[in-house]
Amino acid sequence: MVGVAQEKLIETLQQKLNEQLEMNAESHRIIDSLNKTINELNQTINGLNQTIKELTEKSNMNSRNSSKPPSSDGLNKPSPKSLRKPSGKKAGGQAGHPGTNLIIMSEPIETVQHISSFCRVCPRYETCKSQAYIGETRQIIDAVVNVKVSAHQSIVIDCPINGMKQKGEFPDNIKATIQYGENLQALVVALNTIGAVSVNRTHEIISGIFNIPLSTGTISNMVDRCADSLKGTVEIIRQKVTASKINNFDETGTRVDGKTIWVHNASNSKYTHLTINANRGQDGMDAGKILPKYKGIAVHDCWSPYWKYPRIQHALCNVHLLRELINIEENYPEQCWATDFKNYLLEMKKAKEQAVEEGKGRLGRKILEDFSERYDKLITLAYAKNPFPEIENKDKKRGRKKNGKILSLIQRLDKHKASVCLFIHNFAVPFDNNQAERDQRMIKTKTKVSGCFRSLIGAENYLKIMSYVGTVKKHGYSAYEAIRQAISGNSNFFLVKES
Repeated sequence: MVGVAQEKLIETLQQKLNEQLEMNAESHRIIDSLNKTINELNQTINGLNQTIKELTEKSNMNSRNSSKPPSSDGLNKPSPKSLRKPSGKKAGGQAGHPGTNLIIMSEPIETVQHISSFCRVCPRYETCKSQAYIGETRQIIDAVVNVKVSAHQSIVIDCPINGMKQKGEFPDNIKATIQYGENLQALVVALNTIGAVSVNRTHEIISGIFNIPLSTGTISNMVDRCADSLKGTVEIIRQKVTASKINNFDETGTRVDGKTIWVHNASNSKYTHLTINANRGQDGMDAGKILPKYKGIAVHDCWSPYWKYPRIQHALCNVHLLRELINIEENYPEQCWATDFKNYLLEMKKAKEQAVEEGKGRLGRKILEDFSERYDKLITLAYAKNPFPEIENKDKKRGRKKNGKILSLIQRLDKHKASVCLFIHNFAVPFDNNQAERDQRMIKTKTKVSGCFRSLIGAENYLKIMSYVGTVKKHGYSAYEAIRQAISGNSNFFLVKES
């Protein structure tokens, strides 16, 4: 009896033990599930925190700390914090500056004399008038709009020698019974291109001022004919830019027939060459026919397709780098290296400017070595603050995590040290890419004022004219004079002076 009772007790205890073990296993499963959930939630929280950081950084971006244009700031203009340091000079024109103002013209067409109202009622007025003299002269410069119509007549003479009628020939530029003159055509083209005025508003302005029934189709034809006359000149400009030792390159988007198209710019202090292509990258650059054959120094903003041209030497725009560093400085205060690197770039710029003022053509070897060592130390400090992320293989995710903007910038600075610092080794290389940005700024103005281009041909014609006008202005001529010369068939006039 005792043995049977013991066996039942053992059986009961074994059953309870199995139940407890099963409960423990279930608890472990629950704990594992909770741990997995916690890990997933932690990953979600980390992702959300990163998203919040990125959105906060994006909302803090403006024209001062990023490549966004000033127009994107809207009414929330950032507080002015210029990268330039105070020069110590007083505001306004400096001593010796010639200045620009209205001058008194020597031969006015009309003279109006003003006499005191007190004298006009005086009984001695006629006597005193003969002894009066001019106390002060002020001039009003105004414009009088007149329409000049010139009639050209072909004279016929009955020749007494051969008995034939000898008829006078019109000049080559007079082809129609009624046509518009070169001055009016130049004004129309200038308004539509340089002035960024749309065809419809150009029609309204010209019709209102001159009372001429100038149609929108005629305006478009004038612009197209002007662009067609510039094909040879624009090709010369392209050749000049290709042969230049240093050029600035950039690209910007515009709208053509409701689509984003890219304007590619290659320019220097003397020439401007603009082309347009649906592709922003290498295909669009190749279409410009400059970079594939170029062997000089290219100043650009580090856009990756520029590095696909192995025959050129690269110089990076340090203003773009300064904007990125300011962005990091403002949004990530713990990244102290960004402030140090920003100040470092500005110190190099100041050292070069001071050397130029002193008439030097280069910096001393010791100064260059010190700058180089400081560069390397700052990069080391930057990496210490931003180590590379570890490789993860969990949840079937392979490879490294994304480096992020900060680490990507550090790698860029590390890899392209020679291109960042080229401006202090070669004084002909600019600190920034402002030349290219200035030469393509009117593209944005045209797009904002007139809207998108209706056709690719219209955009190409506009860029031909702007390439030509931008180049001629760099040679000291006005935009209107450049267009008038082009319409008269003398678009290469500025090259005579250069040669």
